[in-house]
Amino acid sequence: MNPDDPTDGRPHDPGHSLVVEEAAPRLKRPPLYQVLLLNDDFTPMEFVVDVLERIFGMDRVKATRVMLEVHTRGRGVCGVFTFEIGETKVAQVMAYARQHQHPLLCTMEEAD
Repeated sequence: MNPDDPTDGRPHDPGHSLVVEEAAPRLKRPPLYQVLLLNDDFTPMEFVVDVLERIFGMDRVKATRVMLEVHTRGRGVCGVFTFEIGETKVAQVMAYARQHQHPLLCTMEEAD
């Protein structure tokens, strides 16, 4: 066997050539999670708006809309994120609420 021989010792057929194609990796999008605020009877509405602006980067109008959804429907979607980012947002909301002595609850669930 000759190490410089591309046929590697096999008979060469000029009608057929060997083509090697690199397989494209199949990428799968990570699952997404909704971060939710839950209504309670003690956290002021203005504080909820502050949380939505500060942690989720919403403008005043959108933050107020989400706050009203939380107030009227019992919960509201703050955003949709990958697991790690959603988990971080939940922790930030919970820490900020506790720091200001509010019982605001934040959770996440897999998005549809």
